[in-house]
Amino acid sequence: MTPLASASAAETLRIVAFGDSLTAGYGLPQGQDFASRLEAALKKRGHDVVIANAGVSGDTTAGGRARFDWAVPPETDGVILELGANDVLRGIPPKTTRANLEDILARLRKRNIPVLLTGMRALANWGPDYAKAFEAIFPELSEKYGALYYPFFMEGVIDKPELKLEDALHPNQQGVETIVSRIVPDVEKLIARVRAKS
Repeated sequence: MTPLASASAAETLRIVAFGDSLTAGYGLPQGQDFASRLEAALKKRGHDVVIANAGVSGDTTAGGRARFDWAVPPETDGVILELGANDVLRGIPPKTTRANLEDILARLRKRNIPVLLTGMRALANWGPDYAKAFEAIFPELSEKYGALYYPFFMEGVIDKPELKLEDALHPNQQGVETIVSRIVPDVEKLIARVRAKS
């Protein structure tokens, strides 16, 4: 290993958690949001990383697309992309959601930033056709853009009231810990991609 490569490998990685209220930490005390708890878990596992919280409550994929440039600054090494829940809540057409996410992924690829895309499920009240079209977006785009894929951000939490706030939508502190514990192995794959690129 050259001295330059050694120095590169030792640099702190900057990963942006780019999402909505599920990322932002809606209703939680400061420091208990997804990004903060993920950073703590990764550091405990020996990773030199900083996880920036670029979550905005209420954000749709269109909102994420609009704020991309300031949400993902030039020094970003990797991105965890968690958007789509508010599109479902508003019944936004899946083709619109797909176009917005595709634009974000294309811009990340152009900047050569590795991505972990997290999936989202549709609400039953929009019907099976909507659900099928919406839920197909995430695996299809992750494959098209070579992104890592985590099938459902709220896995292990969505069907457990004790892991959610009273609104039954957002994770509580224990819920965030559950999400973090489940997604850590995939984030470690993202870190490995970033290191390999370096």
